[in-house]
Amino acid sequence: MTQAQAKFPTFEAYLSYSNDMDRERRCELINGELVELPPESELNSWIGRALFLFLANSGIISPRLVVVLGCEIQVPILQPKDSANRFPDLVVLRQEHLQLTQKRLTITLDMPPPRLIAEVVSPGKTNRDRDSLHKRSQYAAIGVPEYWLLDPVAQTVMVLALEGKDYREIGVFSGEGAIASIEFTELKLTAGQIFETEI
Repeated sequence: MTQAQAKFPTFEAYLSYSNDMDRERRCELINGELVELPPESELNSWIGRALFLFLANSGIISPRLVVVLGCEIQVPILQPKDSANRFPDLVVLRQEHLQLTQKRLTITLDMPPPRLIAEVVSPGKTNRDRDSLHKRSQYAAIGVPEYWLLDPVAQTVMVLALEGKDYREIGVFSGEGAIASIEFTELKLTAGQIFETEI
């Protein structure tokens, strides 16, 4: 990760930043500094797009409400070196977000949380901890009702549902077992469908 030059004392200062070149890159705001995120791997990018296709074609979620890699989420800083924003691999917006994000596809703390966030876990302990511990706590803190962790190595989907202030594990799904979603109970999808990598 390379560090950009600008420093921001608040998240609002970051949001009002108008450097178009920096705004086109995906940067996390850590300790007031922008830290550029590396590009996703091809496999992780494909898994996010595959999940988008299944959700968009499910007939129960409007395709416009499903965003792959393009939605920024403001999150609380819960421990040192936490990022103040995240760029999930996939986000399912609420209908009201369409109006609230006309100028910028950023869900701020004063907006309702997305209905679902999904992260594709990258290899390595640091990446796994970031997705399964740090992001998990931050997404719970803003009230995201459902969080999915997709593991390309194990080919599993862990579904977590918000219960009080923490997530409860609904299950870890693999193969042809149907994924149980609390937010989208009519969804008919298996982990096997998501992880098929045929060209």
